[in-house]
Amino acid sequence: MVTYALDASALLRFIDKEAGAEQVRVILQGLVSGKHRVLVCALHWGEVAGNLYRKKGLEVQQQVMDRFSYIGLEFISATPDRAIRAAILKADLKIPYADAFGIELALNVPCTFVTADYDLKPAAHRAEILFLPKK
Repeated sequence: MVTYALDASALLRFIDKEAGAEQVRVILQGLVSGKHRVLVCALHWGEVAGNLYRKKGLEVQQQVMDRFSYIGLEFISATPDRAIRAAILKADLKIPYADAFGIELALNVPCTFVTADYDLKPAAHRAEILFLPKK
């Protein structure tokens, strides 16, 4: 079984049918068929919720979030230990803090981290990252 971790940008690309949406769709289909395990850090999940709420309102936000939950995404908590490891990654790699949680996840639960955030290029030598195409 292949394990992926999706960040907010990957989920939002899928939702908005933007560049890379097809790659995310294939990953999610693998989850539904039992070929993939798909993780989402709680911080990234919150970013998706906030984006949907801001752009489409509470009802649509809840519907979309419920659909994602239904297919079996695994949500990973932002524990104090994870927060410290992410802070160290942020400092060492000079990447955004929320994104550092995704890299921390990829390092501690071996998986491919899927993102459209090219600010994470400095982390590419530390973790397996699948960068979605630029818009």
